[in-house]
Amino acid sequence: MKQMVRCLMVLMFVTGAFSAARAQQAIPPVLPEFSALIKTGKIQLDWISGFPNAVQIGVQRSLDSVLNFTTIGYATNPSTQRNAYLDNKPLPGKNYYRLFILFKNNTYLHSKVVLATTDSTIAADTKLGASDIPTMTTTNAEGEKQVIPWKPSNYIYTTADGNVNIKLPMALQKKYTVKFYEATGQFLFEVEHVAEPFLILEKAIFMHAGWFDFEVFENGKLLEKWNLYIPLSYR
Repeated sequence: MKQMVRCLMVLMFVTGAFSAARAQQAIPPVLPEFSALIKTGKIQLDWISGFPNAVQIGVQRSLDSVLNFTTIGYATNPSTQRNAYLDNKPLPGKNYYRLFILFKNNTYLHSKVVLATTDSTIAADTKLGASDIPTMTTTNAEGEKQVIPWKPSNYIYTTADGNVNIKLPMALQKKYTVKFYEATGQFLFEVEHVAEPFLILEKAIFMHAGWFDFEVFENGKLLEKWNLYIPLSYR
């Protein structure tokens, strides 16, 4: 009888250990949390992996944090301890990220899911420059893509919070009118009379992110015709 009890105990122990091993195998380990910071239209991911045997680290993105994760890029040097990735085209709304790590023996694991948050070191009124936005390109006669030089206007420009700033120092002495257009040339709206030297237009007025054209008129004459960019993920 005692022998039978011992056998049952051993069997239960082995069965329990096997079930625990299967459970551990079904739920892969996760990495420590990594950071995802919004940097004026781009999102920078930084992490410490500590996996020298990793052969591939994929960056996956989702809008709901649970489903629909898609791979958007890969770490350049997956085996290094400190790593980073820059998402130059974040999606509208909240962006969630996780890492997919593949090892030499073909095993893999996922990191924890993190939500991109605002980089507190960037002031909301920082003027966006050429390095903060996607480059515009054109195709030449040979079919080659060429970058179109761009720099922000001194009169109409976007800041890190995504709002559009109108800066016309002579607004009290002269009459200024500003017209805004879609990048396709479709008319959006106009500020018929800029009554103050400095005016901020809320980003929501433009309905979506992307490129917009504008015209500035001074006493009825065209002063400037240029464009601006409102980033997808702003502060």
